[in-house]
Amino acid sequence: MRLEDKITAVTGVGEKRAVMYNKLGIYTVKDLLYHFPRGYVDYTTPVLLSDTTPDENCVVKVRVDKKIRPAYIRKGMTIYRVVASDDSGEIVITIYNSEYLYNSFEIGKEYVLYGKITGNLLKHEINSPLVLKADEECKIQPVYHLTEGLSQQMLRVTVKRALKALDSEIYEPIPKKYLLENNLSSLVYSLSNIHFPKDMNALSLAKNRLVFDELLVLQLGMSLIKTNSHKATGCEMKNIPIDEFYKSLPFELTNAQKRSINECIKDMCDVSAMNRLVQGDVGSGKTAVAAACGYFAYKNGFQTALMAPTEILATQHYETLKNFLEPLGLNVCLLTGSMTLKTKNEIKRKLAEGEYHVAVGTHALIQSTTEFNNLGLVITDEQHRFGVEQRALLSNKGNNPHRLVMSATPIPRTLALMIYGDLDISVIDELPKGRKPIQTYAVTGKLRERAFSFVKEQLDEGRQAYIVCPMIEETDLDLKSVQKYAKDISQKQFKDYNVGLLHGKMSADKKEKVMVDFKEHKIDLLVCTTVVEVGVDVPNSTVMLIENADRFGLSQLHQLRGRVGRGEYQSHCILVTDNVTEESKTRLKILSKTNDGFKISEEDLKLRGPGDFFGERQHGLPSLKIADMAENTKALSMAQSCAKEILSGDFNLSKTENRQLKQLVDELFDKKIDLN
Repeated sequence: MRLEDKITAVTGVGEKRAVMYNKLGIYTVKDLLYHFPRGYVDYTTPVLLSDTTPDENCVVKVRVDKKIRPAYIRKGMTIYRVVASDDSGEIVITIYNSEYLYNSFEIGKEYVLYGKITGNLLKHEINSPLVLKADEECKIQPVYHLTEGLSQQMLRVTVKRALKALDSEIYEPIPKKYLLENNLSSLVYSLSNIHFPKDMNALSLAKNRLVFDELLVLQLGMSLIKTNSHKATGCEMKNIPIDEFYKSLPFELTNAQKRSINECIKDMCDVSAMNRLVQGDVGSGKTAVAAACGYFAYKNGFQTALMAPTEILATQHYETLKNFLEPLGLNVCLLTGSMTLKTKNEIKRKLAEGEYHVAVGTHALIQSTTEFNNLGLVITDEQHRFGVEQRALLSNKGNNPHRLVMSATPIPRTLALMIYGDLDISVIDELPKGRKPIQTYAVTGKLRERAFSFVKEQLDEGRQAYIVCPMIEETDLDLKSVQKYAKDISQKQFKDYNVGLLHGKMSADKKEKVMVDFKEHKIDLLVCTTVVEVGVDVPNSTVMLIENADRFGLSQLHQLRGRVGRGEYQSHCILVTDNVTEESKTRLKILSKTNDGFKISEEDLKLRGPGDFFGERQHGLPSLKIADMAENTKALSMAQSCAKEILSGDFNLSKTENRQLKQLVDELFDKKIDLN
């Protein structure tokens, strides 16, 4: 049996059971060994029955006294009972439908049980416990993620058999030098002890090694992508001053904006293509930076394309760039899917002939029929909403053009370096002068009517407002509740105002119409889902009320809050929640205290961890099985320096000693990215 063999190579796994393993993403022996436990049951310190706490999970060591005859309750339901005891009392073990487990108990033999103990001081009971023979050598047992048809015991037995594959081959992808330098255990030892640890120290050593491996492979992959993306550009530019752009602005740019522009210009004058992320909080002025870069490209004779994830956002960018650039002689166009064929064809013709200097659009920009005359700069907004392939298609419209990515999702810098490992990073960490901080209040549902009164006061002053309802799963039930909510308040509390509704299930045309109506103040109050998280600017909107605020992450709440406070008026955000747990209060208090997105993201990461923080595979980061970048900062630092050293001596991992590492990189990135 070898690691690359199919899972059916393990004794006891036939074709039928292999299908169950496939559901867990396990196809090979190696996949099984890397299906790490989600937790462990420590049987090393059992307590006496008399010392157990009712309704809590406990470990007890008992001797089997007798086995009661099975009770056949109905078809498909058999109950088995075993009576056992220790020096302090007696316990009844109840087993449902598992004749195998019932038969495994031998009278007079000792067993260690783990489960919830019920009953009282005189009578103890335990239902469907995890069972271990008292003489079992391994007293710390793994607990795995399962699927229907597989039990913990089945998986444990199969993993034990699969571990024998490590006896037949030397599997050590990391050069010995780095293992010694970083005090890491061998991979064979680590894989054995992550599943069946000899003790807690062995488990710690195993986990340290496997966390390091995962972070090292991730770092190597990101570095290789970065090297690959920094190829020579056919759009090298000269450092031509853009003073007239600065003079034409009706406001003074912040130092952070100027710094970001200078970093971009420096990159665009290099022989390698720019790959830069401009990361800034909501309202920090990223579009002004994009406009400056577009103007610099124009001065060098190149076109610019800006791709946004939605038509609403594309239209907003189009209007902003038009205001910045058309007074300076540039022609800016908008290209979206909802335009008529005639309009699209006319715009595409002018783009191909070079009449338009800047094109703003959605996926329509990457269609095969869209051609550019001399594309030199590609800008993507909210990059994580596009796939790798979509971004590549846009870049392929030119001769390896410069690439600029904008993101309003503040991410702690250490994490940003990992997630955007293929990009250089510019951070806009100050807001434009005169911007009033949004006043944020967290209240319980008891104060909802008072909050509604405050919203009405704002509307009566001629302002506009949002009410955001959580629609996390986007199910029909969620949708109906949002629609009902909008209908109820439009007929009751807000019957004297124009109430609009916006949600993700609406067609692009309908969404567009609602947002235009809101912008033109045909709608006073917009009830919406998180579809407004990245949306159009309405400077007249001054209050946002968020229902069930505890259901959102802090970073998402901060993004939503950023939809108000875009104009001259003082703006407000009201977080309504009926979940008054300490954790919920702590989280919402953070939001009430600061408007700094970077501080909020740090706290969000601490509270929720990277998995929840980024959502399902957001930002294109490969999913990690054991490493946690928020917790394993020391391992991350070790992995980064190790990756740097390895690549300095072997820039594409082609040497024999790095062959297995290269294979791991390919596997982690699903071989979707060419790392050669």
